[in-house]
Amino acid sequence: MAHQTSLNLEARNKARQPLTRGARHALQISTLAAAALLAACTSAPSLHYTPPAVADQPEGSSGWIDKPGWANEKYAVAAANPLATDAGFQVLKAGGSAIDAAIAVQLVLGLVEPQSSGIGGGAFLLHAQGSKVEAYDGREVAPMAADENLFMKDGKPMVFHDAVVGGRSVGVPGAIRMLELAHKEHGKLPWATLFEPAIKLASDGFKVSPRLNTLTAQEKFLGQDTVASSYFLDANGKPWPVGHVLKNPEYAAILKDIAKNGSKALLEGPVAEAIVRKVQGHATNPGKMTAADLAAYQPVKREALCSDYSPQAAANAAARSYRVCGFPPPSSGAIAVGQILGILGNTPAPQMALGADGLPTADWLYLYAEASRLAFADRNQYVADPAFVQAPGNDWHNMLRPQYLAERAKLIGAQSMKQAQPGQPGAVKIAYATQPYQMEYGTSHISIVDAYGNAIAMTTTIEDQFGSRQMVNTGRGLSGGFLLNNELTDFSLAPRDAQGQLIANRVEPGKRPRSSMAPTLVFDKATDKLVVSAGSPGGAWIIHYTAKTLYGMLNWGLMPQQAINLPNFGSLNGPTVLEEKRFPAATVEALAKRGAEVKEQNLTSGLQAISRGEAHGKSLWFGGADPRREGVVMGQ
Repeated sequence: MAHQTSLNLEARNKARQPLTRGARHALQISTLAAAALLAACTSAPSLHYTPPAVADQPEGSSGWIDKPGWANEKYAVAAANPLATDAGFQVLKAGGSAIDAAIAVQLVLGLVEPQSSGIGGGAFLLHAQGSKVEAYDGREVAPMAADENLFMKDGKPMVFHDAVVGGRSVGVPGAIRMLELAHKEHGKLPWATLFEPAIKLASDGFKVSPRLNTLTAQEKFLGQDTVASSYFLDANGKPWPVGHVLKNPEYAAILKDIAKNGSKALLEGPVAEAIVRKVQGHATNPGKMTAADLAAYQPVKREALCSDYSPQAAANAAARSYRVCGFPPPSSGAIAVGQILGILGNTPAPQMALGADGLPTADWLYLYAEASRLAFADRNQYVADPAFVQAPGNDWHNMLRPQYLAERAKLIGAQSMKQAQPGQPGAVKIAYATQPYQMEYGTSHISIVDAYGNAIAMTTTIEDQFGSRQMVNTGRGLSGGFLLNNELTDFSLAPRDAQGQLIANRVEPGKRPRSSMAPTLVFDKATDKLVVSAGSPGGAWIIHYTAKTLYGMLNWGLMPQQAINLPNFGSLNGPTVLEEKRFPAATVEALAKRGAEVKEQNLTSGLQAISRGEAHGKSLWFGGADPRREGVVMGQ
């Protein structure tokens, strides 16, 4: 794409090697550029959206596709699909804000990456205006008729996909109403203008990407829904081939309604009626959502969960201290990421550099996995919707207190604990049962910085691949539509443990399910300037993907692309899991000798990250996109 970057950093970001000392010095965080002065602009031009000349998407849907890393002076957008990134770029170029660009990106993602997010799902959005951080909660909620036994059958939790496929798993979607609120407070371009890219692409068609083709081919349940199968599959029941121009006129028509009338056009009226029919009318697995549930949905503005982090200073580099801000409960992401980083800081890990091969060493990986087990033990015990569940000691920050994390770190010994037990971060022990492991999936991540000194990190989801596999169509004679989420299966399927003790993250009417989404904004404490926006899809593994990338940038001095390129790893409080074919056999053997059960498997992250740094005497936004997926970074 001709306008995707102002400076190609391919030489510096090559492969997976750590930066040299000189290049690490070039990453020293600086003040924001004078582009913030553009905020004085009193009138914004219209968008005049033009699809990119090159609409093919060459990035593979699996495997590894090298990406160069990007750098821009004024603004940047990183998203999971080139067409979505381009839509955000054009909004920024037209004078839009980070929020404006995020809306355009989300609407296009719902078209070109429908398996991961869309208007039928929810999102967590962090917004920074200078050093002020706001957290917009657009998480789905359980219908008022739902109860703790929603996913129980014959006294046992339902099999996961038996619970997912159909109307039962669908939560009230919140992404659009949340984005509407954020736009009212921080938008610069008109609301309707931001819908133009997605409407044009849906009407004129877009080329099916390798990833959409591959995931559709792997999908077992999508064909059970007649609306979805007629849209995603050809007359022979096969997925549309890569490069096929796919049109979604129903989605375009719905977006036109929302562009004109706001979120009411989705949550009230004909579209809402179509959602309810789809949810309640499923032949074998109906849900309980009503029109009243949809109309009543409200996003929540929360206080961002911020904690201090001071990594070990690199050789010949000044020590730095950061303020790491993430999303509070009902997300567990910020707490778990913060606990992992904090616990590691109380071990020998900060003194450990990357190995000569550019990979984390076995000793460092051992400490990381043990810290992971401790963090996930606490997560599974305590975190749920704060409207229903009390934080330990009435403050979620108790789970991130330095003294508490130092005590937790003392539990890491020479041999793996294999499975950690939750700690007691508050003065009074809270009597919840530990939620047993269950699968989590899905999502997409967007990071954006604009020319006015604003930034966003937004993670958006319909949960499992293709959500509940239910596609909404209003019946106006147009093909296509949008998919509904299966977010309610992020609740514990079982409400109690074997002893009858309640699980914090059980289903309750009007409750928001716990999430692992971890949109993150990092600030230099000395200057209060933003230095990182980052996040990833990946279910519970989001926590590890995000923690890895932050550690790589803040501790090892890596550029965003280099940190993203590092192999994935972690533990969900069970086996130590390594990304397959990325670590030498000696590393696997060393971990196994320390008592851990080690597994190697595919860990397909979808990281996006933007960081502030210097190169060639300029202050720049460096961007990275995951080589495991289709994302790119664009800016100016």
